[in-house]
Amino acid sequence: MLEYKKLSKTYPDGTEALRNVSFDVEEGEFLVIIGLSGSGKSTLLRCTNRLIDPTSGGIVWDGTDIAALANKDLRPVRRKIGMVFQHFNLVKRLSVMNNVLSGRLGYVNDSSSFFYRFPQEDKDKAMAALKRVGLTEQAWKRASELSGGQQQRVGIARALMQEPRIILADEPVASLDPVLAHTILGYLEKLNKEDGITVICSLHYLDLVQRYATRVVGLRDGEVVYRGTGEDIRKMTDAQFKEIYGEDAERVNAGAVS
Repeated sequence: MLEYKKLSKTYPDGTEALRNVSFDVEEGEFLVIIGLSGSGKSTLLRCTNRLIDPTSGGIVWDGTDIAALANKDLRPVRRKIGMVFQHFNLVKRLSVMNNVLSGRLGYVNDSSSFFYRFPQEDKDKAMAALKRVGLTEQAWKRASELSGGQQQRVGIARALMQEPRIILADEPVASLDPVLAHTILGYLEKLNKEDGITVICSLHYLDLVQRYATRVVGLRDGEVVYRGTGEDIRKMTDAQFKEIYGEDAERVNAGAVS
């Protein structure tokens, strides 16, 4: 179980991105975080693997408080927490294969990683990861040659190379059309169901939330204002909707927020 305990984050400019956020994530869940831009979704995910240091509070996983770990002790934890980014975060000049292999950087020494020298076992794992996302034929293309949807699938394969127990997905379909959005979330759902990987994913569109989420947490101004399931999203009242998205927000286009 992953436990967020009164997690808070205040940025140097005084912005309070998270305020005493507390909730649990059960192993094997597909938990979706919803809320407007600026509600704290990305900050929450980035605190989870310590890309950002929280200001106070705890993130307890298997009895270890990730928030309290010194930087030198983070590597073993980060190995098991993969991340899929909104804008893919690929090295565009490198091949698809080398981008996927970078998911093994936490397992090799610094000199090997600098020259992208990986053992054959890792290369075989990379090809298997690409096969799972339907990209084996693209392995030796430059990442820049791929479409947006393909690049996000490379991002998923890279995360899979970490042999993760958790995948954090930060608005993974925000820049994709609806058909591709379902494709990407379908791959994440497959890893969740077939491999038992816990997925914590931030999303905007409520139709996607109700399709993929086992449980939902809503943030507004850095605070938890909603807890429910994918089924609960289907039954969400206007009052609950406005509690998350504000009085001026309206539901349009099958669950989009305007």
